[in-house]
Amino acid sequence: MAVVRAFFVFTLPAAVCLDAFAQTGPGAPGAIPDVRALPQKQSAEERAKRRTSAGNLVGHGGPVKAIASDVAAGLVATGGFDYAAMVWDVSGEVPRVVRRFDDHGGAVNAVAFVPVAAGGARRLMTAADDGVVSVWDIDAGKIVHRFQGHQGKLTGVSVSVDGRWAVSAGWDRTARVWDLQALVAGPVLAGHQGPVNAAVFSQDGATVYTAGYDGVIGAYERASGTVKAPIYKHGWGVNVLQRVPGAEQLVFGSLNGDAGIVDVASGAVVRMLPAHGRPVLAVSVIDKPGLIATGGGDGIVRVLRATDGVQLEEHKYPFGPVWALGFVADGQRMYLGGLDDFATLWQVAPRALFESTDSDFPRRFQVAGKPQTPLEEGELQFARKCSVCHTLTPDGANRAGPTLHGIFGRKIATLPGYTYSPPLKSLDIVWTEETVAKLFELGPDVLTPGSKMPLQKITDKGQRDALIAYLKHATGAAQ
Repeated sequence: MAVVRAFFVFTLPAAVCLDAFAQTGPGAPGAIPDVRALPQKQSAEERAKRRTSAGNLVGHGGPVKAIASDVAAGLVATGGFDYAAMVWDVSGEVPRVVRRFDDHGGAVNAVAFVPVAAGGARRLMTAADDGVVSVWDIDAGKIVHRFQGHQGKLTGVSVSVDGRWAVSAGWDRTARVWDLQALVAGPVLAGHQGPVNAAVFSQDGATVYTAGYDGVIGAYERASGTVKAPIYKHGWGVNVLQRVPGAEQLVFGSLNGDAGIVDVASGAVVRMLPAHGRPVLAVSVIDKPGLIATGGGDGIVRVLRATDGVQLEEHKYPFGPVWALGFVADGQRMYLGGLDDFATLWQVAPRALFESTDSDFPRRFQVAGKPQTPLEEGELQFARKCSVCHTLTPDGANRAGPTLHGIFGRKIATLPGYTYSPPLKSLDIVWTEETVAKLFELGPDVLTPGSKMPLQKITDKGQRDALIAYLKHATGAAQ
């Protein structure tokens, strides 16, 4: 395996947070709008009507972080915070689940279809928080191969036009090439001075373009991993990158909300696109009719003509950041992913405005107020710390974590139907008031090493006690 090092030295402004997703994700500072300014939650009738009429992709148990489209085949893939990827047939009026792939060790941050050769199997690539790139057989519904080597979370995965090569982008400051025919690792593309957020291939597959938090868009020889040159240096971190189909031009979106198109040969910005008020978190392109879409932490979605950058449509999505975009139906429709546990369909042309969302608002983790009793304080802590990943009901499936129903007195990693990591299965812990308190006092990385649980600590003993009291009450354990 070739490892080629270069030094793209570029200094970020001191105030830049290196995690654009953290800036806009659940629980992050500034991530959640003031709930007093949000619409009231809808009635059950309104939500049901929206779900049945809009073609939304409902099935994930947490925020949707990735979307990819195979327009010709009428397929869409989604990746979620629930450690799952799903493949949908959207060719009909009602979307149909084709496959669900649950066997990931972390949130699925990127998905990509592998172009199908004549008579070949349909395959999907996924990249997750656990640093693993997986290849899935869609028709057989099983894993084909797992590529390992990254030493951090992954935020991007792309496949060459001919379907021979894949490239992943990771927070270990590398991108890595993978041979999809021989199922072996290729070169490691090193040189960025920060996490690599995105990587895409040239039209001929001979070059890999990368983008990172150091603000650099770079180019590497795919076969050797040799650095060609930095193509473009931006003043802020670059979050997303896509190649304009049929051209050697790159669409990028940055941490400060800038979006633009860069010519690979000259390194010049062909044009700047309308800026977002918060980080650009999603870009989608479609060859015919030649469209670009950008989505940001400000909830703005824009559709622009690829040839001249003219804006065709804009929508202010009122329910949080847009993490993922995917064109379908020859660019006439689009799916959006964000904090909701489903992907939302938007009819771009002929124009159809978003109506109301079919999501409770504020969401279960978007809570505010001043609790008056310990139980109310515990409920607040559960909503903020736990509810994205866990439910309290016996049938609370398809979340990133298992249901907490009946947790008190249960041995760790023993709930039927949930996939636990091997290190967790080896622990000798029974969940009691004391062990739950220790979990939040010390953190899951200390008490339960090997857990998929994100780092969640509650340093205030009163808040920990309130959470435990609420969990006992809500799970039927309180006497």
